Amino acid sequence: MSQADQGYGGQEASAPYAAAAVYAAPTMHDAPAVAVASPRYGEPPMESANPGYGDPGSAAPPPRAVSPSAPGPRPYVPAPSPEPGYGDAEDLGDMAALAGEFRQRFEALAGNVEQVIRGKRETVELALICLFCEGHVLIEDVPGTGKTTLARSLAASIQAELRRVQFTPDLLPSDITGVSIYDQAGHRFQFHQGPVFANLVLADEINRASPKTQAALLEVMEERRVTVDGESHEVPRPFMVLATQNPVDMDGTYALPEAQLDRFLMRVAVGYPDHASEVEVLKGMPSGPRIDRLPLIARAADIAGMIDFAARIHVADSIYDYVVAVVGATRRSPEVRLGASPRASLALVRASKVRAAAAGRHFVIPEDVKALAVPVLAHRLLLTAEAELRDRTATAVVTEILSRTPGPHPLTGP
Repeated sequence: MSQADQGYGGQEASAPYAAAAVYAAPTMHDAPAVAVASPRYGEPPMESANPGYGDPGSAAPPPRAVSPSAPGPRPYVPAPSPEPGYGDAEDLGDMAALAGEFRQRFEALAGNVEQVIRGKRETVELALICLFCEGHVLIEDVPGTGKTTLARSLAASIQAELRRVQFTPDLLPSDITGVSIYDQAGHRFQFHQGPVFANLVLADEINRASPKTQAALLEVMEERRVTVDGESHEVPRPFMVLATQNPVDMDGTYALPEAQLDRFLMRVAVGYPDHASEVEVLKGMPSGPRIDRLPLIARAADIAGMIDFAARIHVADSIYDYVVAVVGATRRSPEVRLGASPRASLALVRASKVRAAAAGRHFVIPEDVKALAVPVLAHRLLLTAEAELRDRTATAVVTEILSRTPGPHPLTGP
């Protein structure tokens, strides 16, 4: 994560965020600090696949080596507060320790995927943030940039089931969700699950399918379940849809409707690698890292525990106000005819929590919101015809809104 995170909640901070507890003010009354869903979460990341990982009596796997240049977890110095129970050293210490472990495993996952996707650290981290938000990502880029490889590498790193659906004009909704088939032996209809029942679903070239087929993903993306013949079927956890589309060749495609775009937590682009990274890719052929040889970093149960922990990251009231101000500005902009919805506000907060945990913090800072505003908000905006004639983009509009929307200011120390 960015070095800009230093200065918030650390001992070496010059700004008085830690002393004033303006952002790092978690309330521990609702849930105990150590209540993590997965019993395996909190162990060091694995160096390679280990069938006994997390089993009682098995040897603990060695921790992944961390680059000397990578910032380590910064200890939090709680400040006294008149609120009863606030600033409890044991609770805050547990949260800080778990945040440090979250950061270590997040870095291990990103580094593992980067063995295959070279020079795209930011894109890899955004995909991981979507995973830990239980959100979905739309990857929009030209062919050959590694969109499918990104999804496969991520699935291999967390031992998740990946299913790929190639969207075509003749694809039917039942080809995605599943279908009920009459069982003559049992004299009843039996539901056969479709490819959507997986941890990671790669919807390749999603805009080539008809709107009716695209709509088959609406329910499962929002509610994580599929309803067929009046019966609901839950999908496994974690669950994420990675959809790809080609922004260049638009012949014979169906643009995604706003209702479906709004269900994607982020829209990202992989982009071409830089010169050095592409040289490394060429030098690695054919003996370079292969996806099927990537070491296992975390299991699905570990990911579920990390998701639950990220949801408990503290967000100060001033951060909530800032998020609402930024999202509200998209609705009032004269260049925007359809601004971001409250779902976008929720998505921005969820993503900011994960970014904070990935930086080793148990509280959100304004830089988390600023770093994620463009990938979370830009694809949800519809610009006016006049703005499009001036070649304005949604990314430029969001960037301008961030520049003129004042963020929370640090409090002065005692």
